[in-house]
Amino acid sequence: MDRRRDLFSTQQNINFNNHAFVRHTFVHPDNNERYGKRLGTRGRRRQRKDGVVTAITDLEIFARVARTGNMSAAGREMGLSPAVVSKRISLLEERLGTRLFQRTTRQLTLTETGEGFFKRVVDILSLIDEAEDFVSRRNTRPRGVLKVTAPTTFSRLHIAPYLSQFLARYPEIEMEFHLTDNNVDIIREGFDVAVRIGELKDSSLVARKLAPNRRVICAAPAYLERYGTPNTLADLEHLNCLSAGAQDVWRLDGPEGPLQLRVKGNIRSNSSEFIREAIMAGLGVGLRSTWDVGPELMTGELKAVLPDYVGSSNVSVYAVYPCREFMPAKVNVFIDFLAELYGPEPYWDKSLDIASANPPAAVTRAGKPKKGAALAER
Repeated sequence: MDRRRDLFSTQQNINFNNHAFVRHTFVHPDNNERYGKRLGTRGRRRQRKDGVVTAITDLEIFARVARTGNMSAAGREMGLSPAVVSKRISLLEERLGTRLFQRTTRQLTLTETGEGFFKRVVDILSLIDEAEDFVSRRNTRPRGVLKVTAPTTFSRLHIAPYLSQFLARYPEIEMEFHLTDNNVDIIREGFDVAVRIGELKDSSLVARKLAPNRRVICAAPAYLERYGTPNTLADLEHLNCLSAGAQDVWRLDGPEGPLQLRVKGNIRSNSSEFIREAIMAGLGVGLRSTWDVGPELMTGELKAVLPDYVGSSNVSVYAVYPCREFMPAKVNVFIDFLAELYGPEPYWDKSLDIASANPPAAVTRAGKPKKGAALAER
């Protein structure tokens, strides 16, 4: 599906959107010679034994409607009218002899059959792209639109500042970012790769470690002066512990090994950046990544406490992507770029003295990609 985005897109080189995709503007097929040539490829029809014919373009329309949940939106993205999209979906359902969508006045949702069909259609379209890439050798050149989802703050601090280097190296790549602190179904949403900070879990996805994620317990000096500096984990029971989301359990590594500590506080937010600012304002204690608060630890705006206890070393920075035999070159070079940029000792830790807060046993090195791995956010 990379080719479709490459052919249709008229967006700028980089698109950032904290809430949803920046939609592409599409040119109507009748007014686009390039698309006409493409349609000659994608417009092929598949003859079934019962004489029913299914066009590849119908599968593309179906996949677009499934992703947007709206025929008008899908039509706008493909340069088609809602009426044409609706007719093509209806004909597809008629040919298949089943309903693929549940229709209401406000939205479309996939039926159970539609969900299964969608997963297979995504695979089919991906295989078509890979087959064409193989024949044309396009896959050997990093080019096209690279769709990435990544955490908001991490992207702002440690991806965006280095994109000029990446794009100078690979000028034929265009980038589209979806920034969120929540997990996204990268296959369903059509992402090429996700940058995730979390703990590996079994999955059909592939994960490659980019960097360790060192975390320390910290607070503003003003808060510690007012409420006291904790000397033991038990002291945290009397302090205001701030966490993002529903993370009321801190997973730590200590002298006795891994442990879980249930904490409580009077402020919660779905934004990790909001919690960071609350800690900076002297409202409580937090478990924060050094990539996030390293500068404040160096200047003394924040103070690390309980240095014998650090965040679980199982939590790292990963690149997560679908398992493909022929991965597009644009995905490979982006992951390699980040792995080279960060490494087993990322630059944000090199200037920070955290030796006492991170014993050697807690340091892990970036390794080869691991199949069957997803991430549990921590």
